[in-house]
Amino acid sequence: MATLGLIGSGNIGTTVARLAVAAGIDVVLSNSRGPETLAETVAGLGERARAATPEEAARAGDWVVVSIPMGAYRKLPAAALAGKVMLDTSNYYPVRDGHIEVLDSGKTTPSELVQEHLDGAKLVKAFNNITDYHISALARPADAADRAALPIAGDDPQAKASAADLISRLGFDTVDAGPLAESWRFDPETDPYVWPYHADPDAARAGFVKTIEAIRSGSPTPTQLPTSDDPGFPLPAARLRTLLADTPRKLTADRA
Repeated sequence: MATLGLIGSGNIGTTVARLAVAAGIDVVLSNSRGPETLAETVAGLGERARAATPEEAARAGDWVVVSIPMGAYRKLPAAALAGKVMLDTSNYYPVRDGHIEVLDSGKTTPSELVQEHLDGAKLVKAFNNITDYHISALARPADAADRAALPIAGDDPQAKASAADLISRLGFDTVDAGPLAESWRFDPETDPYVWPYHADPDAARAGFVKTIEAIRSGSPTPTQLPTSDDPGFPLPAARLRTLLADTPRKLTADRA
């Protein structure tokens, strides 16, 4: 029986775990606070789910989804992840993660930096350019005409093929964006990032900007972003390929 390990069980990790269970895959969830804090989440997922430490989740998984803040990447269990196909969902946000010079300057990409730390893992960048609510809303069976596509990047062809198989079982097509050095093509504020999966991208952007402005001004803000009401748009693979090919690189200093 296939098993998916998860290191980080926030919105993205829990959403992916839910799709995995629905696809008949066992899941082992973990976080930085201990297995006991995941009791409610595990109960909601059913008998295919259990909680463990990050090391245990890594060792148990045929694939391992890592969904943690970029600033915590050095805490990942390198020995337990050695040889594993690891799906890295992380994005670099200096306001949250602290400034990392090699990322600010564009000398390397976030996933290359994580791969350097996890020398024995087979890292594939995935699930970082779509919101958790659109992961839920857009997952479709393999034969669905309106299936959405997600980009992946990685240096190991077999690992990318394995990750693509998992993602297909979870409900999405994939487009290979190339090696990890090209994974910047679907980082924050690039053309394939988040907005193409919205049914109304312009309205979603406007709502998001208003929320950020409210946060910066200290005004009360909703607990849920207005963009999460968007039903989603099934971005086809052909359109995603075009967005990946045409997007300019957006260094941290150039982000809005």
